[in-house]
Amino acid sequence: PAAAASTAHTDEAEHDELPKRVRVPAAVLQDAKVQWAPVRRAMLVPTLTLPGEVMPDPDKSGRVSSPVAGRIEQVTFKEGAVVKKGDPLAVVRVPDLGRIRGAYAAATSRARAARTNAERLKALVDQRLAASQAYLDAQAEAESFDAESRALGEQLRAMGAGNGAASDYLLPLRAPVSGVVVHRDAVVGQPVTADQTLGSVADLQEAWFIGRVFEKDLGRLRLGARAEVELNAYPHERFEGSIQYLGQQIDPVARTVTARIVLTNRENMLRLGLFGQARVAIGEDAGGAPSLVVPRSALTEVAGKPVVFVHHPDDDFELHEVVLGASAPGQVEVTAGLREGEEVVTSGVFTLKSVVLKSTLAEDE
Repeated sequence: PAAAASTAHTDEAEHDELPKRVRVPAAVLQDAKVQWAPVRRAMLVPTLTLPGEVMPDPDKSGRVSSPVAGRIEQVTFKEGAVVKKGDPLAVVRVPDLGRIRGAYAAATSRARAARTNAERLKALVDQRLAASQAYLDAQAEAESFDAESRALGEQLRAMGAGNGAASDYLLPLRAPVSGVVVHRDAVVGQPVTADQTLGSVADLQEAWFIGRVFEKDLGRLRLGARAEVELNAYPHERFEGSIQYLGQQIDPVARTVTARIVLTNRENMLRLGLFGQARVAIGEDAGGAPSLVVPRSALTEVAGKPVVFVHHPDDDFELHEVVLGASAPGQVEVTAGLREGEEVVTSGVFTLKSVVLKSTLAEDE
C-alpha cells in the first residue's frame, strides 16, 4: 500500500480535473477554525459490526394522553412542532370534571365554615360558656371536611385540572417533556379514553442507536468502546458515539442482546426508526503492517470523489483525490493520494470545499 500511495501521489495529473490549490484569507481560516495535522502511519483498530436502529431516549420522551375519558374539544399541536414542557397541546371535554370541581368547591366551603365554628366554640369553652364536647365534635367535623376537600383536590390535580369554575368541563392536555412532536393521533370531536395515546413528544438533540449483539460476540465488547454509526438513509455520513450500556437479557428467539450507543443529532439528521449499522472498536491491534490513516473529519467529496485538503508552508491548500481502504471508528485508511508527513486539514473542511466549488462555478461562467 505504501508503494501504491507513493506512485499515485507523484502522478499529480490525476488532480487536474479540480482546482488544485486554494488560498483563503487568514480571517476566514480563523473564523472557520481550520486546523491541520501531519499524516501518520497507524494500526487501525479492529471493529465489530452491529445492525440496529435509531430510538428515542425514554427519559427525554413522553406521550400525550388524557387521564380520564372524554371528547377532544381543541387540538393545537402538529407533527414536527417544537414544544416546551407544560405547553397546552389539546383540550378535552370531560363530563365528570364539572361534578368533581363542584364537589371540591362545596367541601372546601364546608371545611371553612366548620373550622370557623370550631374556633368559635373553642373561645366559648375557654370562657366556660360551652361544653368541651361540643368543641371536640365541631373540630372533628372540620377535620372531616378538610380531608374530603384535600382528596377531591388531589383528584383534580391527578387529572391535570386547575381550580377552574365548578361548571368548567374542559381539561387541558400539556406537553409531558420539551422536544419535537413526532406523532399525533388527535382530531376535534374524537372520543378518547385514559389508555389512548394522542401524540408523542421527544427531545431529539440526542438519540439512541440500539445495536444487536449476537451471543457469540458478546465477550468481545466492552462498555465505553468507541463506535461509528452509518445509517441506510445517509450512506456517506458517520455518527460517532460509544457503548454506554449492554443489555442484561438475551433475546430467546434471535439470541442477541442490545447495545446502546448515544448519538448527537447533527444537523437534525436523525430520525426515529432509521436502520443502519454500528462499527464498534473491539481491540487495539488488528495485526499486520501500519497504514496511512486520516481522521474521518478530514474527508469530503468533490465531484463525487473522496478528497482531502493538504496544507502547504505558504498557507495554500491543495486538493488531493484519495483512494480509501479499511475504516475504524473515526479513522479511515488512505491507500493512495497522500504521503506520510503531509499536513491534512482535519477541521474546517467544509469551508475549503465551499471555496473550491465557488472557484469551479466562476470558471464555468
